[in-house]
Amino acid sequence: MKRRAARSAAVLLAGALTLTGCSGGGSGGSAEGGTKSISYAVADPVTLNPGRQTIAFAQSKVLFSSLTFVKSDGTLTYLNAESVKSADAVHWTIKLRPDWTFHNGEKVTANSYVKAWSTVAYGPNAWENSGQLINIAGYDALNPAKGKPATTTLSGLKVVDDLTFTVTLKSPDGQFPTQLSQAQTGFFPLPEAAYADFDGFAHKPIGNGPFEMAGSYAENEPMTVKAYGNYQGPKPTVDEIVFKPYTDMTTAYTDVQANNTDILFVPAARMAQVKQDFGDRAYVFEGLGMSYLGLPLWDKRYADVRVRQAISMAIDRQAVSNVIYGGIWTPATALTPPGEPGTPVGLCGELCTFNPTKAKQLLADAGGFTGKMEIRYPGGSGLDDLYNAYANQLRQNLGIKDVTATPTTDFPEFQKLRNDKNLSGPYFSRWGALYASQQNTLRSFYTKAGGCVNCIPYYTDEVEQLLAKADAQVDPQKAIEGYVGVQKEILKDFPAPPMFFEKYTYATSDRIAKLAEGAGSLELENTAVAES
Repeated sequence: MKRRAARSAAVLLAGALTLTGCSGGGSGGSAEGGTKSISYAVADPVTLNPGRQTIAFAQSKVLFSSLTFVKSDGTLTYLNAESVKSADAVHWTIKLRPDWTFHNGEKVTANSYVKAWSTVAYGPNAWENSGQLINIAGYDALNPAKGKPATTTLSGLKVVDDLTFTVTLKSPDGQFPTQLSQAQTGFFPLPEAAYADFDGFAHKPIGNGPFEMAGSYAENEPMTVKAYGNYQGPKPTVDEIVFKPYTDMTTAYTDVQANNTDILFVPAARMAQVKQDFGDRAYVFEGLGMSYLGLPLWDKRYADVRVRQAISMAIDRQAVSNVIYGGIWTPATALTPPGEPGTPVGLCGELCTFNPTKAKQLLADAGGFTGKMEIRYPGGSGLDDLYNAYANQLRQNLGIKDVTATPTTDFPEFQKLRNDKNLSGPYFSRWGALYASQQNTLRSFYTKAGGCVNCIPYYTDEVEQLLAKADAQVDPQKAIEGYVGVQKEILKDFPAPPMFFEKYTYATSDRIAKLAEGAGSLELENTAVAES
């Protein structure tokens, strides 16, 4: 089998990949000159309405295009927008590129965004991605504490002309342009046709992206999209993508090995073996996920910072990664992942470095640890090996005799225990950022309004004020300096150990010649497909 030369492309796909030249044999392919098609293993999306979709974003990211996106080097650039500008981080002007259309030929205008955003934010609709627009002026009026809203539109949005609209925020936010990038699907535009039948639209959406629906979505059935001929962004270089839903990604893993499916986001349970199984067809990209070991700060046994530091220093993160993740995940050295621009290298220092001798001394200095330490995590999520490893390390390296790792029945049970503060030991804590900014991770973990139900119960006025000051910076470098300052402030109290910088790991069939790293795993380019 020979390989075609790769051509550059810029198709936004599935949070990580851009595809080019597909032909020849194999799953979903055709003879030279026929349809260039690839297949992609995904979870079932439940809905394709971008205002409601919370899982399996791959489909939405090819059916719709965002206003902005972040390149692999952290640089913000534009897609459907020509510019997003502000002098004060409160009042923003968004200019759209001309000649963009939805798949039904309708023009993409300023009103396509203004009307869609108001619809997403409107409380009675109860759309899951409403919170992405929470800082736009008028959001509170659409979501009153009692009764029905008196209005249906966000007061902070104004149409200037067909290609220009303004946005007024409730508080300064220099990260607003980054928030408009591909994973924040609540910011996508909607065509007029959507408003007549949102249920129908959820099964056959009409987007503004590089691919359009070829048929309709049906639950747990393969779904095909085809290249949209009038797309005004970077042209797709495959004609067709077949999204194949799997309830078990280990089955998908086997299918990719057998060349029955072309691309897979590797499940955690197979990361330890993926490089051995796939060789150069295993790809590791920088991710936006961050794993912590949450601590129940409401339990007085964890009140002394030295106890929290001891727990961190007693775990050999690299050894855990080697055994469970094949060394792919890297030990955390800061409070935000490196895929977020400006994340400092080594900021956590010795507190995130394995040192069992120092850990035991710190625990002794704090008066030791009494009673049982029960680590809790959501069951059914493939996390058993990881949390059992944590328990073993703490038992051996801190000398705490009774350390166990106990799964809940499922995530809802874990979430209730966490929300009710019915946890008495370390627990599952992670966040996968929706846009490439330290702001997203820090706000999710360390503010009450952050929205991370499994995160850290550490909220201080000082952190809130420092975050607000960093948010208010329009200059990207000044904002980064502000967020690093926030991290330094949090580390003084060390409320919970940061554990791993997660990676986006993919495996491909032998029809795929190459996948190249993209924007925070949002953009793929220079991908080729083997030709038989």
